[in-house]
Amino acid sequence: MSDSEEEESPDRQLKLVVLGDGTTGKTSLATRFAQETFGKQYKQTIGLDFFLKRIVLPGNLNVTLQVWDVGGQTIGGKMLDKYIYGAQGILLVYDITNGQSFDNLEDWYNVVKKVNEESETQPLVALVGNKIDLEHMRTVKVDKHQRFCQENNFSSHFVSAKTGDSVFLCFQRIAADILGIKLNKAELEQSQVQQKSLRGATLCMQLERECWKATA
Repeated sequence: MSDSEEEESPDRQLKLVVLGDGTTGKTSLATRFAQETFGKQYKQTIGLDFFLKRIVLPGNLNVTLQVWDVGGQTIGGKMLDKYIYGAQGILLVYDITNGQSFDNLEDWYNVVKKVNEESETQPLVALVGNKIDLEHMRTVKVDKHQRFCQENNFSSHFVSAKTGDSVFLCFQRIAADILGIKLNKAELEQSQVQQKSLRGATLCMQLERECWKATA
């Protein structure tokens, strides 16, 4: 391949910043996506955590997602503007069982708007309701979520970082929307199947390791 051909089809990099209150599952969401793991013990993010994950979008486009996981206590901090600056995508994350975490997203979004008020290009903002595995404990109604999306032109997502449900799909859709790539139904279904297969393979590997330890 010539140098000119390489220049025509470079890998893309996108900066995604995950914002929201503490305990909403932001770090669990990022680690589930980037590492296919879920930590049962809550550990507060101090300042910033950083994750990298490469995905492939239609057209065989390689996209590296830089996921900036911002600690919930940083909303009044001096570094928050710097964390947000230059992001192509913002994930506003709340816990569907915690109404206050949803209400506080207004404050997080106000910071995003302030950082980008003079920018020529605005980041794509996604509203992410986490912990759908606790649907029976939901306090934030779906229509309230959808209304917030419509009022602010957010994309809408519901996920479970614990089970992995729709996590990869959420990040895939956000990346595709930023790059102006339309995902058809078959591609969305295929990504779900691939992730289920990957989770199954990961579980098998973990079981094999445990069996090996037991017999060693």
